Amino acid sequence: MMRNPEQTIGNLVDKVSAPVISYIDGEGYPVSRAMLAPREREGIRTFWFTTNTSSNKVKFYRENPKASVYFCDRRFYRGVCLSGTVEVLETPEAKERIWREGDTMYYPAGVTDPDYCVLKFTAVKGRYYSNFHSEDFVISK
Repeated sequence: MMRNPEQTIGNLVDKVSAPVISYIDGEGYPVSRAMLAPREREGIRTFWFTTNTSSNKVKFYRENPKASVYFCDRRFYRGVCLSGTVEVLETPEAKERIWREGDTMYYPAGVTDPDYCVLKFTAVKGRYYSNFHSEDFVISK
């Protein structure tokens, strides 16, 4: 059993440069996509990602907010899958909160680019794998 899930999982999350986020498409199938690392995180419960408003992810999260994010440390073959929901945020506050210099590479019109939005993922549970052992856990509010 993990002694300190918040620290163990937080350390893993911080090392992963390309987590995989999943959503359910219009036919009920799961779809997974690699993402840039979260711009911010609040413990292991809330994660803030950037994405394109025009993406299928955004379209389907608006229809069904259920999601998962998988963080994998390939070097030590360990990982964590977090399950929860995604909110699509397009407010100036949310967009400015995680905007970084250089983001114009993805969003040429800057922080107000209509094709730039924020995905706020809130985890409710997870499953951690390490050393040939898996462990389920609940994330409290």
